[in-house]
Amino acid sequence: MADEPEQPHDPRVRVAEFLARFGRERNLNLPPLGDDGVGTVQRGSAVVSIHVLPDKGVLLLLARVAKQPKLDEAKARRLLGLSFVETGDAAFALHPQTGDLYLRILRGLDNLDYEEFEDIVHSIAKTADHWDDKLASELA
Repeated sequence: MADEPEQPHDPRVRVAEFLARFGRERNLNLPPLGDDGVGTVQRGSAVVSIHVLPDKGVLLLLARVAKQPKLDEAKARRLLGLSFVETGDAAFALHPQTGDLYLRILRGLDNLDYEEFEDIVHSIAKTADHWDDKLASELA
């Protein structure tokens, strides 16, 4: 029985390696994960920010899809419904300070492997790229 490869103790090191591999595999020149645990990936019109929060034990991925949308009850219900059935691993959320609309994925850092990292980055980028244009006119 082969031993599992040991993962670095600092999750920022592990996620930095994942991000670098993600870029290499797609021939993208991505900026490295910063010392603050933040990195970015752009896919289409979507910019995904990746936040490693070791003190909370989570990986947070964010992609802004609308700047300060005007939401009435019907639009808010629509977004909640879309979050339930149309956004995959991501969900819509309003930033508490700016009021901007984001797609977000929150995942614990424990046992995070490259394949799951790759999947959630791809998932949120693809979903944000689809919805940012689609919602721009609806939420203006």
